[in-house]
Amino acid sequence: MKFHRMWQWFRPCTLALVLVACHGTDDNDQAELSPNPQDILQLPANSPKIHSIREAEAIPEQRPLLEPITGKITYDETRTVRVSSPIAGRIIAIPAQLGAAVGVGTPLLELDSPELGQAQAEYAKATADLKLAEYDFERLKNLYEHGIAPHKEFHQAEDALERARSEAERSRLRLANLGVHEKRPDNHFTLKAPIAGIVTERNVNPGMEVRPDLTTPLFVVSDLSRLWVLLDVFEKDLAVIHPGQDVKLTVPAYPDEWFPARIDYIGKVVDETTRTVKVRCLLPNPDGKLLPSMYASVEVESPPDDKAIVVPLTALFTEGESDWLFVALGEGRYQKREVRVGLRLKKEAVLLEGVQPGERIVTDGALLLRSELDTAPDAEKKQP
Repeated sequence: MKFHRMWQWFRPCTLALVLVACHGTDDNDQAELSPNPQDILQLPANSPKIHSIREAEAIPEQRPLLEPITGKITYDETRTVRVSSPIAGRIIAIPAQLGAAVGVGTPLLELDSPELGQAQAEYAKATADLKLAEYDFERLKNLYEHGIAPHKEFHQAEDALERARSEAERSRLRLANLGVHEKRPDNHFTLKAPIAGIVTERNVNPGMEVRPDLTTPLFVVSDLSRLWVLLDVFEKDLAVIHPGQDVKLTVPAYPDEWFPARIDYIGKVVDETTRTVKVRCLLPNPDGKLLPSMYASVEVESPPDDKAIVVPLTALFTEGESDWLFVALGEGRYQKREVRVGLRLKKEAVLLEGVQPGERIVTDGALLLRSELDTAPDAEKKQP
């Protein structure tokens, strides 16, 4: 009975102690979750300082891996030809104009070429000699088979026939290599486009004498629907790039537009002076906006599912060894918040912790708010 009465007395005390303990735990947790009132700033609705503050929503985007790299757009050499004349002559017509679209076999220029006339004459002579050699061979073969012609003459005719065939074939191939189908001498040579594309360079004028050994090509024809971008990537950054990786670029002509490209080749030699490696990217150019020799700012992209919140450097400020920014809570309230920064670029920083997607951050005016927070009376510092 005594034990029962003691338990009746002890049970309420125990319950009270438990309730007190639980109440103390809730207060501690609440204190940890609540922001420091000293980090909340309330600006009056009519404060002129609000007009100096710019905000932006924190939206995850593909994580940048490197500082933007300056690159140069060039021809895709697998789709570009530099056309020279395979034969000497004087230009009598130039059908292809600079910037013209040409197809395979489109005439680029026409020459009056005595050298071509000589090649055509040599072919005509070789074919005539072949016919004569064939006639002599058949005649001596018939005489040899009937025992009239000696063996020596028969073999001489056979050798003459082989030489005539070789000479006729050589002269035929000479004309075939020039793309000439007219075998009669006329001195008229037409230089044709070997690929479809745009005439991007023309270094000829009517009446000009041309030769195969000219150092400057007469025409440059290129398919500009795809280009190359050449980059110089520092040796220390090679670990974050690989063939097949997507990049994006912008050019001064279209500063608000991004163009996709893909890393195609990474050089195998480091430049000893600059400590960089040549990197080549394939750049689709279906609408022809981009041109060879343009300079571009190239950003290397992370995988599509690797996203992070990227903020301008104007949003950040430093206190001690930590980085901070302000989060807009609405109705003129701003919270000073510590963040952890990963990659820091020239104009942006990648956040690792501190801001959740959808929150609004102060991109301009952070230093103004910081100064206001430091000097504001306690009455303007409120909890959210």
